[in-house]
Amino acid sequence: MITIRPARPEDAAFLGWASYEAARGHLKRGWFDIVLQRDEAFCLKFSRRLSIARVISWWHWSLFSVAEVDGVPASALCGFGDESVYYASREAMHEASEAMGIDKAEEAQFWARGSFIVSCVTSEPGVWTVENVGTRPEYRGTGVTQALLKHELERARGAGFQRAQISFLIGNDRAEHAYRKVGFEFAEEKRARDFEAAIGSPGLRRLARDI
Repeated sequence: MITIRPARPEDAAFLGWASYEAARGHLKRGWFDIVLQRDEAFCLKFSRRLSIARVISWWHWSLFSVAEVDGVPASALCGFGDESVYYASREAMHEASEAMGIDKAEEAQFWARGSFIVSCVTSEPGVWTVENVGTRPEYRGTGVTQALLKHELERARGAGFQRAQISFLIGNDRAEHAYRKVGFEFAEEKRARDFEAAIGSPGLRRLARDI
């Protein structure tokens, strides 16, 4: 049985995992791996810290919903209609860096390492944005991701939005299939050489739909 609920602070480890997995997509290395240049265990601890930071960024637990299967967290995503949560990223990263014992010299390198992501960002104004979709491998293909996405679209509609969007790495066919199953359609994609050189995907694809 699938149950969908708002995330809680005690979900931090699972939400951190979802953010990490979403950034990695279908690739072996994602944005966190490239920026932090540490092993997966460290990256997961760091992303967990982001989810419980004082500042509310797009990694914060309060923006997430969790789908449970028989009481076990299976999938998570976040959604928001205010892009200011993106602009809080630097402050959230700083807070997580302090908590993880990363000194200022190393932290200063993060944005240079990760700036490639900006070259392929696409968006449209006045829409609800879905981010950080992560589903445990054993629950993929069971319908739990679609159930969570449909719930999020209802939440967006209830918040007064008439359109929603979601972006992912070009080549992540599994994610695209899941998103199209709930009505998302191609809206735009951006490709950049520096993006592909850094992460191994040519860019980002954005899907959108009316709600």
